Amino acid sequence: MVHHTMTTSTSKASKASSKIKPMNMFLVMRRPSAWTAWLLAAIVGSLAGCAVGPSRQPSWPEARSTAPDGPLPGAITQAQSRWVPVPWSHITGLDSDDLQEAWPAWQQSCLRPTPAWKTLCPEVGQLANASAAAQRQWMRQNLQPYRVESLDQRSDGLLTSYYEPVLNATRQPRAGYSVPLYAPPAGLAQRKPWYTRQEMETVSTARNALRGKELVYLADPVDAMVLHIQGSGLINVTESDGRQRLVRLAFAGTNEQPYKSIGRWLLDQGLIRDASWPGIKDWIARNPSRVNELLWQNPRVVFFKEEALPPGSTPLGPKGAQGVPLTAGRSIAVDRGSIPYGTPVWLRSQGPVTSLDKLVLAQDTGTAIVGAVRADYYAGSGTAAGELAGRMKQPLQLWVLWPK
Repeated sequence: MVHHTMTTSTSKASKASSKIKPMNMFLVMRRPSAWTAWLLAAIVGSLAGCAVGPSRQPSWPEARSTAPDGPLPGAITQAQSRWVPVPWSHITGLDSDDLQEAWPAWQQSCLRPTPAWKTLCPEVGQLANASAAAQRQWMRQNLQPYRVESLDQRSDGLLTSYYEPVLNATRQPRAGYSVPLYAPPAGLAQRKPWYTRQEMETVSTARNALRGKELVYLADPVDAMVLHIQGSGLINVTESDGRQRLVRLAFAGTNEQPYKSIGRWLLDQGLIRDASWPGIKDWIARNPSRVNELLWQNPRVVFFKEEALPPGSTPLGPKGAQGVPLTAGRSIAVDRGSIPYGTPVWLRSQGPVTSLDKLVLAQDTGTAIVGAVRADYYAGSGTAAGELAGRMKQPLQLWVLWPK
């Protein structure tokens, strides 16, 4: 899903555990090795009632904190970045990260593999139920880490975060619920850019084009702005007959107007010092008569499409720009000119909000996610994820993990 990042942060949410059925573990791997033989022997032994014990394991390199790297390949240049090869010893968090938590996100990316990953993705599926130790060893054997730099060789960048709001809404306007969210209007493609946010509320031609395109009605215009910035949301909608159900409003297009941060506008006006969402909402609570003035500073509007969700189940995350569901804490949005979709990335960020040293997958993008070392971290859905996303703005380093 395409989203935008404020001065504060941004975007969408909910920890999505993968339901992918593991692939057959007995498929022949691309490059058989000692660890592969041991892993398959362990499975066969377990099925035969004679599990392999520790004394029977071969002395394969996984027992050490790092494996020999061998000669390093050359650097790789992308449109917006330069990848510099480094030894695995530079990935200091590898032995402590819970790779099994990251593997479902990797499996999701392998549903839409790029040519570079078509050979290795079956092996990713085979390792779905393997131990983190086996997954680490496979990564060391098959992948090469590259430090991501800008074309002028800067390796430090910026990490922000986004999430998926969970909001209440009604199907029809009523007292307390009068802020509409729209499906794309007819003629959207013929007029570029389309009307601004302010014009959509004040110009009769724009209002007429939107008539009948209302999907649901929210109670708070600020919540509508949050949803426009994040790009999708989970909506507890009350139907006309009183029934309630959970739906997702997913990204379906924009008015093609430029995105402008309302947090940045408040800072430039000297109205606030804290441009996080909590700081912005505090200003709004003290200045209710200026809400429209504030919201109209961002002319960009997102249009949505409704996606039904299976009743009683925990929904997967919204789909990112790669076309697969996002996984809370394991998906990032990137500049596609720096890192291709579906690439496993090692993310390191130490800051006032959180400390991260973990495997993530590049599965989304955003209009504000521009630059070589730039990422938007998908925090999940709901209030806690929104609090994290609203405050995240801290230093970042990235390493792509690329097939050898």
